[in-house]
Amino acid sequence: MQEFTNNQPLGGNAMPRSGGIATMMRLPHVETAKGLDACFVGVPFDLGTSNRSGARFGPRQVRSESSLLRPYNMATRAAPFDSLQVADIGDVAINPYNLADSITRIEKAYDAILEHDCVPISLGGDHTITLPILRAIARKHGPVALVHVDAHADVNDTMFGEKIAHGTPFRRAVEEGLLQCEYVTQIGLRGTGYAAEDFDWCREQGFNVVQAEQCWNRSLAPLAAEIAARVGDRPVYLTFDVDGLDPAYAPGTGTPEIGGLTVTQGLELIRGMRGLNIVGADVVEVAPPYDNAGVTSLLAANLAFEMLCVLPGVKYR
Repeated sequence: MQEFTNNQPLGGNAMPRSGGIATMMRLPHVETAKGLDACFVGVPFDLGTSNRSGARFGPRQVRSESSLLRPYNMATRAAPFDSLQVADIGDVAINPYNLADSITRIEKAYDAILEHDCVPISLGGDHTITLPILRAIARKHGPVALVHVDAHADVNDTMFGEKIAHGTPFRRAVEEGLLQCEYVTQIGLRGTGYAAEDFDWCREQGFNVVQAEQCWNRSLAPLAAEIAARVGDRPVYLTFDVDGLDPAYAPGTGTPEIGGLTVTQGLELIRGMRGLNIVGADVVEVAPPYDNAGVTSLLAANLAFEMLCVLPGVKYR
């Protein structure tokens, strides 16, 4: 029998998958990131949502669906739990009555995680949460490269007069100097807009914008390789809004848009990040009230696992 020194997901032969406490992949729950190489952390926040709320329930449901996952990636042969010390550190205690206070709470929580040189993989929550996470990441690592999968650019100046919402995080991130703009790639943008030039602001900042139509009917492995070559050894953050995928695969989200990426394309993008200096990642905008049979939450759990599999230091068997 193999001996393990790192935390391992609880196996289905030790506890039926329908039982046990709902942590990500049934990993141990610990209070802090101390001693961890990577951690899963939930941010049950949807105060920045503009239409269909419910993403605050995302982390809990993603954890529940993650009980189906096993420790080895059979496609890539990644063995993250043999390589890294990983645990679920629970949720950030956001303030459900105050957006500004919640943003501060998220920043402080990630400052504490990063003090331990731990790489956070975050379960959202709406896309507002990426702004305070990037603020903490930038304090630790400086401005970062960004790989952003989404149906929306999230670069509005304001939403209903508000500067911070789920449609504004990357405009604020640019203004605050959190990003290396020439190393930002946005993938899957599509749908309708308020002006024909809505995505042009991104290009003007130096972003590489890959609209969904450019991705139809082709593998995205070559695109992932191009991104990886461009990013090089720079610190990079990976943010994955599930509405970047077509609602046929991810219906449980607040702002679905037709004509999106396939699950296979999403996997190609994440797996193509192997070898990069990933300093953090998130999966956001899972809204269980609109999910069918938990398929979006199950998808998000798998995406988060795939992110873990490409972190620095992961061994391949």
